[in-house]
This record gives sequence, structure tokens and C-alpha cells, in this order.
Amino acid sequence: MSGYFLGIDIGATKSHALIADETGTARGFGSTGGGNWEGIGWEAYKEVLNQITSLALESAELSVEEISGAGFGVAGYDWPSQLDTHIKVVETLSLKAPYKIVNDAIPGLFAGTEEGWGVSVVAGTGCNCRGWNKERTREGRVVGGGEWSGEGAGGSHIATRAMRAITFEWTHRGPKTRLSQAFLQLTGAKDLDELIEGVYLNRYAYSSEIARTVFEVAAEGDEAAREIVRWAGSELGDMTCGVIRQLEFESLDFGVVLIGSIYDGDPMIIECMRETIHTVAPGARLVRLNAPPVVGSVLLGMEQAGAPFTAVRKKLIDSAAELV
Repeated sequence: MSGYFLGIDIGATKSHALIADETGTARGFGSTGGGNWEGIGWEAYKEVLNQITSLALESAELSVEEISGAGFGVAGYDWPSQLDTHIKVVETLSLKAPYKIVNDAIPGLFAGTEEGWGVSVVAGTGCNCRGWNKERTREGRVVGGGEWSGEGAGGSHIATRAMRAITFEWTHRGPKTRLSQAFLQLTGAKDLDELIEGVYLNRYAYSSEIARTVFEVAAEGDEAAREIVRWAGSELGDMTCGVIRQLEFESLDFGVVLIGSIYDGDPMIIECMRETIHTVAPGARLVRLNAPPVVGSVLLGMEQAGAPFTAVRKKLIDSAAELV
């Protein structure tokens, strides 16, 4: 099948639209800020979606009528009860082509594996884990609720664990840690008394960006920081194991696609993940995603149109790198 295919990746901090032809050549690209409706509302989400699509169409010198298939990876599409509302938003694009809307963790399976199935584990500010079976008829997932649902191993949670280690030093519940001095430098607090009081009274804030500092301190050999890194890897691995069991992948060879900035922080995260996952599924292959997730959305769009996508996947990844 010939034609042009639209991929959408709506994230919490950035949103991308990519258009490619049937050969896997990227033709147009659009980008703007976060579009998760949970953070900005439905109307703003609609505006983001229309904006990036218009930018991509303009870049490709195409009209929306020329799109043959589309895939939407959407942060904030978490439950089946939300599908009708997401469809209403997508319909404002006036697409004439078949399309599919999935959670934003799913397109990474297309971008990260040739098969288009397996498990994807996202670890950035927060974390998420989703999987598809070979036929893409069954989906495995976590709740996505963060710490209350036992799924806290993103950058914000690593920062919280680091702050906990510092308070344990201050209250003599735990050992001294170099994290304390690192946080003093980051905040400008004169000592731990001022730091702890300042955090408690919201004079000092700590965010997911602090995860980088935790990785740096861990690399220097600080045991408290190293324990946080090991914990994060084990947590992400345990989330993956739950999805593996849901999909009955224990005896299969399959890809586990790793998406997000946390995996660049310390090799020990991936090592601990692999160790945890292999206790359940020895055939799991951990694959670091080195392509923009929106590439997977384009491939998902190709599948909706019945276009073969496996043969053009690598070319799409290479050509998209020049645009995205």
C-alpha cells in the first residue's frame, strides 16, 4: 500500500508528530510542549494535537486527506473508559484514514523491536510499564499510580529516596551520606538543620532533576546513593515481571524496551533490572530505545492501514533522526 502515515507522541513535557511515506522516509515533523490532558485539560490537549499535526503536514507539504493511516501514543490515555473522549479529540483532525490510540508506552515496542511486541518500561520523571502479546490482542500493564500503587522508580521518586537518606542521617536513623553535602550545594543551605527545615517548610524544593546528582554521588561510591540506584533498578524490574506474568511470557524470548532518561544515569539500574527480570523470564532481552518514540507511532499507523512496516523500520529510524 502506498501513501503517507502519521505518528503522534503526546507526552507530559513534549509532544511530537511525524509523517513518513511507505518507504520509511520521514517527510514532516511537528513539535511542541506537553499535551497530557491530566495536566493541561482536554481543550489544551486538543490544541496541542492539532498544532503538531498541522506543523507536520505543512513540513511534509501534504493535506490531511493524503494520510493513509495513523498511530497515537498518548500520555493520559490510561483506561478504556477514556477512549471515547480521546476519539472525540482525534476526530477534530478530520482524518479519513484508519487509526489506533494507545498509551504512550506502547509505541516504543514498534520503535525498539522488529517484532512490535514485548514489554516497554518507561523511566523518566515518573515510570510506566506496558506490554503486548505477539498478536497484539492482549495488553499487560501496571496501574500507573506512582508510589501509592507501588510503581515509584522514576526521577521524582529517586529524588525522594535521596531526601529520605539525608533525613535518616540527620535523625541518626541511617549512616552519613555524601548526598547531604551534594544537596547543601544544590540548595545553598548552610547546614543540614537549615536544609531539613527548609524542605519541610517548602523553602527548598527537590525535583526529578536531582536524580542526576544521585547518580553522580553513587558513581563516587557512596553506599546510600548506590542503594537508591539498586532499589530503582529492582523496582523497574519487578514492575516488568508483573506484566510478563500477565502476558505469560515467562518461557518466551522477547524484547524489553527501555525508554527514558533514567537509564542513562547509572549502568547499575539496567544490571539490577536484568537480574530481577531473568528470575522470571530468562529469555528477556533488554533493549535501550535509541529512536524517538514517535517513530513507533508511525509504524503503528502503518499497521492500521495494512502496510508492511517491518522492512522499513530501520530506514524510518534513520531518516527520522534528521528531522526530530
